[in-house]
Amino acid sequence: MSVLPGKALILVENLSVPFDRRVWQECQTLRDAGWEVHVICPQGTKRDTEAEVTVDGVHILRYPLKAATGGPAGYVQEYGSALWHTLRLARKVGRVDVVHACNPPDLLFLVALYLKRQGAKFVFDQHDLCPELYLSRFDRGEDFLYRAVRALERRTYKTADVVIATNESYKDVAVKRGGKSPDDVFVVRSAPMVERFHLVPAEPELKKGKPHLLAYLGVMGPQDGVDYALRALASLRDEGGRTDWHAVFIGSGDAFDAMVALSKELKLDDQVEFTGRISDEDLLRYLSSADVCLSPDPLNPLNDVSTMNKIMEYMAMSRPIVSFELREARVSAGEAALYAPANDEPEFAKLIAHLLDSPDQRAEMGELGRARVAGPLSWENSQKALLAAYAAAVR
Repeated sequence: MSVLPGKALILVENLSVPFDRRVWQECQTLRDAGWEVHVICPQGTKRDTEAEVTVDGVHILRYPLKAATGGPAGYVQEYGSALWHTLRLARKVGRVDVVHACNPPDLLFLVALYLKRQGAKFVFDQHDLCPELYLSRFDRGEDFLYRAVRALERRTYKTADVVIATNESYKDVAVKRGGKSPDDVFVVRSAPMVERFHLVPAEPELKKGKPHLLAYLGVMGPQDGVDYALRALASLRDEGGRTDWHAVFIGSGDAFDAMVALSKELKLDDQVEFTGRISDEDLLRYLSSADVCLSPDPLNPLNDVSTMNKIMEYMAMSRPIVSFELREARVSAGEAALYAPANDEPEFAKLIAHLLDSPDQRAEMGELGRARVAGPLSWENSQKALLAAYAAAVR
């Protein structure tokens, strides 16, 4: 769909750009459609460190931000600092036609309100359901802070001219809970750029002398299930009697140190390796050598309705997947994954063992996954939805 190009400002708080792959894909799509694209985001620690830079025609302004520690109070401090910097830099960018805010948090509508007074339209890109994220991360129930998070979400929906949802489950929330018209909510699925993901020659040395390599890729936060994966691997070893594998956990997050400690507590440290964040080249090496990939996100209010980027990237690399039974995991992976009952670690371990013993099934599942991300779940389809959302915003 063609859109009269204008000036767009994309706001991100929880990741730097271009490191945030979804946001960077959106930037490139808009740029290619003729939009003048500006981004405001935090500075990275090891990459994306410049305060101001233009990358491939996209103007990026970054601010220093200390990540939250110490529970909800830490997030209040982080978000307050982020809002101040974002508003400061938005003034530097000046008038825009579209302000495109990516959550979390559901606070960027405050900057959008300022820009709307100058004539901008507000596109709310809902990466996470923040009320469900709060319940899943902090285990505090529907307390005062939960009600505050719900109120901020309602205000964000009300302020938005158009909502971008990452899947149909999120769209359903925007319509039913957010009161948005279905015509104003567009599903822009996260999808890997398949040309970025390609197999390279497998490297047996990455398996550390074992016949098989298991791989996890992604964030390591309290809700991401790395602890479930580690306990499943302990079950694979202890109940399944399998030691013919090495496992690599790729990524970082605020639970990283705790997961390394748990691995040692379970006496897995001789079979489990934590790499931290690695380069794209090393990522391809590990995933090309992996026999089975793990998506251990447990069932909780957020994970059940969220699209897991790791699943999409595993499929782009033609890797078979073991997942817990989650609604959107099944929508994404289909027959490219095997599904253990929700949060059942011993069954998760049994499915890993089954795939280790089934090379033909692994290959078939990998081919099915690659076809999904190259076809119905491709970024090409998401591009059309993104441009349609912008057309609706400025109509």
